[in-house]
Parts: sequence; C-alpha cells; structure tokens
Amino acid sequence: MLKTRLITAAILIPAFLAALFLLPEPYWSLLMLAGVLIGLWEWAHMAGFKPAVRYLYITASAIAGVFLAFWHGPENAFMQEYALYWGLPLAAAFWIVLVPIWLWRRTRVQNIYLMMLAGWWIVLPLWLALVSLRALSPWLLLSIMLVVWIADSAAYFAGKRFGKRKLAVNISPGKTWEGVLGALVVVSLYGAALCIAFDLNALLIVGFWILTIFSIMGDLLESLIKRQGGFKDSGNLLPGHGGILDRVDGLTSSLPMAAFFLHLPLYYQAWMYSTP
Repeated sequence: MLKTRLITAAILIPAFLAALFLLPEPYWSLLMLAGVLIGLWEWAHMAGFKPAVRYLYITASAIAGVFLAFWHGPENAFMQEYALYWGLPLAAAFWIVLVPIWLWRRTRVQNIYLMMLAGWWIVLPLWLALVSLRALSPWLLLSIMLVVWIADSAAYFAGKRFGKRKLAVNISPGKTWEGVLGALVVVSLYGAALCIAFDLNALLIVGFWILTIFSIMGDLLESLIKRQGGFKDSGNLLPGHGGILDRVDGLTSSLPMAAFFLHLPLYYQAWMYSTP
C-alpha cells in the first residue's frame, strides 16, 4: 500500500508542478477544470445521484466551466465581476457560516437539489481559486497549497504519536486535538521560515493558522459525506490514495478562503466605486 502511494505521488507531483509553471492559460484552467469535474463526479456518486442525473450534472458543469475557461480568463472583466466578486465571497460564506452548522449537527441532506448546490458550492470555488491564485503567481498558489499539505501531514503524525482527545469521533475517529495542535505548530514554523526568507509580515503565520483550520473543516466535511454514504474513499482514480476529493478535501475550503482574503482589496475598491 505504501509503495503504491509513493509511486502515485512520484508521478503526480512532477506532473502537477510542470503544469503549474509551464502551462499557459487557458490550458491550466481546462486541466484544473477536468480535475474538479472528476471531484464533482465523486461528490455526485457519494451523494447517491442516479447515473442519468450524475451525467447531466457533470455535463452542465463542464459546459459552463469550458465557457469560462476559454472566453473569460482570470484577467477578464466578466470573470472578475461575476466569478471573483460573487463566487469567492459566496464560497467564504459557505465555509464560515453553513459548514460549521453542517458539521455540528451532522445533517444528512436528502434533497438532491440541495446536494447538487452543495457540490457546486464546494468544488467549483476550488477551480476558481486555482485559476485566480495562479494568475497572481504560481509560487503563491504553491506556497498556499503547501500549507494544507504540511498541516495534513503534521496532524497525521502528531495524532499518531500524541493523540488522545478525539476531534470529531462521530465524523472522523482518527482525528485528534493533538493532531490539530501539531498541524498549527508545524505550519507556524513554515510561515516563520517564509517570513525570514522573504522579509514578510509575521501576520502571515496567523493567516496560515486560519487556512489550517479551514483545511480541517474541508477534510471533516468530506469524511461526513463518506461516512453517511458508507464509502471508504471518494473514488479509486489514484492508486493508494483513493479519489480526487480524498486528495483535495482540505484544499476545497482553504484555497477559496485564501483567494477571498487576497482579493479583499478588489472587493473594497468595487464597493467604494459603487457607493454614491
């Protein structure tokens, strides 16, 4: 199992880095769209959509995504006005307000239309964040993704070594408060290293703490959906790793939140211009 995981990672990591730094727009957008559509397919499967509904759901999402990728790139006024000004704030509201309630109550949503909306609300802002953050800087996107990956690894090892107090035993029994603390400590070290190396404001570390908390929320939400549907993994596309959502669950929350915070000056500017 470990060997399979390592082989898969050895293939995916160089391929992703090559795409991140070498692919021009809109091909990066299309590649990331393909990835999130697979994740959306996995979501529809875990939510119990019938095959015909699943195909229709993904087809409609793909058509809209391809349209945006080809005709409205991240620098386009349409993308900025509708996707950035509405998509990211709505995603932020979802993760700040609705998801904590969802996790606290462990609600099993039976309504297919609500689950469709939830799937779009979870997966599509990830694509928007991947496109908009990469447009700002590939290094910026990579550094934010590293926060999530470092936090995930640190939480795993800290939880294995020191874990005693369960974080959410009815959702993900393996997660512990000690794991959360371990993640926060290690991302603090990562943030401190970046602050020293690039002379950045120390508040960056606080931002990394916030992203770590949101990444845990994304992980817990996917775990809840899998648990309610009786699934071990979201899929089997990645040998040794499960599905796409199993690898990006923490990113579904943290990347849109990072993009939202980084675009706050744009929102403020737009609000100032729209105010009489």
